[in-house]
Amino acid sequence: MIILLLGTHVFLTVRLRFPQRKLLTGIRLSVKKDPGAAGDVSQFGALATALAATIGTGNIVGVATAVALGGPGAVLWCWLTGIFGMSTKYAEGLLAVKYRVKADNGQMYGGPMYALERGLKMKWLAILFAVFTALASFGIGCTVQANSIALLANETFGIDTWIVGIVICLLTAAVILGGVKAIARVCMVLVPFMAILYVLGCIIILCINHDYVWPAVQLIVNAAFNPSAAGGGFVGATVMMAARYGIARGLFSNESGMGSAPIVAAAAQTRNPVRQALVSSTGTFWDTVVICALTGIVLVSSILAYPDITYADGAALTKVAFSKIPYVGAPLLTFGILTFAFSTILGWSYYGESAVNYIEGNRKNRFYRILYIVALFFGSIISLDIIWNIADCMNALMAIPNLIALLLLSGVAAHETEKYLWRGNLDKDMEED
Repeated sequence: MIILLLGTHVFLTVRLRFPQRKLLTGIRLSVKKDPGAAGDVSQFGALATALAATIGTGNIVGVATAVALGGPGAVLWCWLTGIFGMSTKYAEGLLAVKYRVKADNGQMYGGPMYALERGLKMKWLAILFAVFTALASFGIGCTVQANSIALLANETFGIDTWIVGIVICLLTAAVILGGVKAIARVCMVLVPFMAILYVLGCIIILCINHDYVWPAVQLIVNAAFNPSAAGGGFVGATVMMAARYGIARGLFSNESGMGSAPIVAAAAQTRNPVRQALVSSTGTFWDTVVICALTGIVLVSSILAYPDITYADGAALTKVAFSKIPYVGAPLLTFGILTFAFSTILGWSYYGESAVNYIEGNRKNRFYRILYIVALFFGSIISLDIIWNIADCMNALMAIPNLIALLLLSGVAAHETEKYLWRGNLDKDMEED
């Protein structure tokens, strides 16, 4: 999967002529409404919902695990993966809008299943993708997130897991029963708030560790290509290990290539596919290039500043680093993990519902939402070791049909990019073609 995903990232970067160059345009469009354009939610609403699902505990604990297993060089490989992954997220968003459909209820639906069916005439593969997505939503998007919240609340505040489970169910029900518009409204408030608060915490730690920030950056860069550069407690992490764990963390933190984010990108109010494609690509930038990289620098600088930190304990590494912020460090991290996990629950509920809608039609939407809420409660109170393994498999199985669509339709993506982006027609409506 690492080879397939990273290979696709690099291929699409070259094929689409480095759409990463238009990052600032994408950021500008993400906070700008597209009045009169077809769609259910604003471009920012679609981006916030996608970020809600991708910014999760992996950004906090996952990066620490990469550093523990691959050494400080893993941070650079994670960052580079995010840079190249922006082109894949761009292509996913483009194809989602290009092949989206309007349902009988007036809502827009799209994603890899519609690109596979309408673009490649491979409905059987589209159905497989939808099945994998629906199953994955109950794993990585639902039960494992509820379990993380319940265990953290129990360890930190001593609250029984069943009580936490009930609270999670009630909060989630209050949002997802209102459909994609309600989910987007909550995510538009929650995602910027939780991300800014977490980034501020990282900046405070970097200020505390100011004497070690530049040495940490140098160590990250050098250790990515020279295993002997790490020195000290980091000895033993080879270049191959640094690349393996850094790339893996980068790939799965932003979900570029998995096919989940384009499902909500298709609901965006946008006048042409390229505008939303640019907005979608900024999600990978914020998730991996900014948040994961910032977390990595915080961790490595903290290890250099405090030799008593045992860097090999990946799960506890971020917690130890945040504990260096007097009084508010630990609560800040706890709040970050809780909100990151809850936002993932909201984002993935829409992905799963869209997948079920593709297979069965919208008559099953309410049934899916109720089942999702019930699964949250059971996820809060049971052990999930086997669920984690199943969830990982479902995520990988989702990626394969999506990568097939991306590669076989890369010519369509390149044509649309040339027409709207490189010829300066970004403000042109699709109807004018």
